[in-house]
Amino acid sequence: MSTVLYPGTFNPIHNGHADLVQRASILFDRVVLGIATSPQKDPSVLELRVELAEKALAHLSNVEVRGFNTLTVDFAKEVGAGVILKGIRTVTDFEYEFQMLNMNRVLAPGLETIFLAPSEEYSYISSTLVRQIASYRGDVSSFVHPAVAEAIADGLIG
Repeated sequence: MSTVLYPGTFNPIHNGHADLVQRASILFDRVVLGIATSPQKDPSVLELRVELAEKALAHLSNVEVRGFNTLTVDFAKEVGAGVILKGIRTVTDFEYEFQMLNMNRVLAPGLETIFLAPSEEYSYISSTLVRQIASYRGDVSSFVHPAVAEAIADGLIG
């Protein structure tokens, strides 16, 4: 069984993320969306992000959502992933992710990384932009799953 790990903070998960998961679910037997946090952050924030991602991806039977606060390479080993998936929208994304790829190769030889670009209609969406629009009470409903939009409207994400 081939397993891919798609790690990130997903703060919040948006339609571009969901697009990549959907496409990865066709390429791999199992997709683990790993939501990263740090020990300094409130654990309830991670729980909310996991819950919202589960709702946004519930239609995909071979996708699992899990939170983690370890090195990505250690989490990949924990979930049995031989591949890490990273989304690339811009050259800046690629430069950062290429640096991470090389570091991960040193930390976990044999763990591969693949890059996918989002579909054209999602290529401009980022979690940062969604949060910025929401901070001005803008409508983010076309960028995120309805459960995420509701959480933003309720002030649970900001």
